[in-house]
Amino acid sequence: MSRIGKKPIPIPQGVDVNIDGNNTVTVKGPLGQLSYTFHPSMKILKEDNQIRVERPSDEPFMRALHGTTRALIANMIEGVTKGFTVELELVGIGYRGQVKGNNLELQLGYSHPVIYPIPEDIKITMEGNTVIKVSGIDKQKVGQVAAEIRALRKPDPYKGKGVRYRGEQLKLKPGKSIGKK
Repeated sequence: MSRIGKKPIPIPQGVDVNIDGNNTVTVKGPLGQLSYTFHPSMKILKEDNQIRVERPSDEPFMRALHGTTRALIANMIEGVTKGFTVELELVGIGYRGQVKGNNLELQLGYSHPVIYPIPEDIKITMEGNTVIKVSGIDKQKVGQVAAEIRALRKPDPYKGKGVRYRGEQLKLKPGKSIGKK
């Protein structure tokens, strides 16, 4: 049995969960509303302020889907109650950013500023001018936006300059001068 899939998901106070007949789960909370349609084989049950997920068989695909379905529902509930935040750092001389309207304008060492349009349901704020905070209620969307911003200028393996996740550890490569000893 999937250990993650077997755990029931508690529904916190102030969160409303509706399960449709075709496995569409809608979660409403203080921060917003999320909806997702799951695989029709999974059985999603709401009992006593908890949600349980059951699978029809023990084959490997169903076992994997069992844990994934449970984790996605738990993330939806956490998203509408607390939300998710990913922090990025701009590392390098002259690397900075600012939010202008619905766009994030970044100076990343190119000859021109890079403009990233901020999607709906996502909030981007700047802490100083080198820390970007990406927040929202959908964990997948927050992670995708953070990954797209990081991809604008990935950290350089020699100097470490670029956009990186806060706390990301880089192993810097030695330059070619290391071999001239």
